[in-house]
Amino acid sequence: MITWKQALREGAVSGSLASLLSAGYLAWAGQRRHEPAAPLNAPSHWFFGRRALEQDEPSVLYTVTGYLVHHVASVFWGVMHAKAWGDHPAATKPLPAAAGAIAAAGVASFVDYQLTPKRLTPGFEHRLGRPEMVNVYACFALGLAIGSVLMKRR
Repeated sequence: MITWKQALREGAVSGSLASLLSAGYLAWAGQRRHEPAAPLNAPSHWFFGRRALEQDEPSVLYTVTGYLVHHVASVFWGVMHAKAWGDHPAATKPLPAAAGAIAAAGVASFVDYQLTPKRLTPGFEHRLGRPEMVNVYACFALGLAIGSVLMKRR
């Protein structure tokens, strides 16, 4: 079994990559709605409540805080993915790694929207439609898969 130290290392890389890819998609989806920062501002509702969910413009307060919340949550899920999938023999192969990452993203989405109190959801759902939400988690899974394979091949 992979140690927590190894899982933290791999999760930091794969979670960071998942965060960057999904945040890039969030900004792109926001831009399509003429509000590029709005989906990135949304996670800051953990601290700033409804004001953050209504904030369209980029700002240090909402956008940076929102991205940091998103990033920390992504690294958390990256660590959980690494711990669960860590030493599986197929984990270095692209297709099984993608399947594991998709499963992890599915669990993250389920926890985010079915088990988490509304006050602590990611907030993206207030600014994006369902197809865009699916794409956010798909980008997240892609980042987890790429990061995980890269770390295991090192």
